[in-house]
Amino acid sequence: MVGDSQCLTDRGNGKLRHMKPRALLAWNVRRIRLKRGMSQERLARAAGIDRSYLAGLERQSKNPTIDVLDRISEALSVHPFDLFVKPSSCASILKTSPHRPKRPHLPRKKR
Repeated sequence: MVGDSQCLTDRGNGKLRHMKPRALLAWNVRRIRLKRGMSQERLARAAGIDRSYLAGLERQSKNPTIDVLDRISEALSVHPFDLFVKPSSCASILKTSPHRPKRPHLPRKKR
């Protein structure tokens, strides 16, 4: 889900921070997936990849092939180019999905 608006600029100089291709890919896959209301499981199944691989891609720890990118973009109904679109200077930061609210932290019981 898209959260509060925060500019993705360096402090002080107002310039857009450079995002590496892997970061752009991760940001856009997650952004588009959440916009479509899709879970990682559903997108992974539709793209024919493992959910843990998709999670790694969104964490920037995986380097997908062009074939995998094609399957992901097809499952998201976007052009592969859309997975590398740079965010605007005041793009919204992605927060957790509203479908799975975070559980409150409970203190552990002492034994």
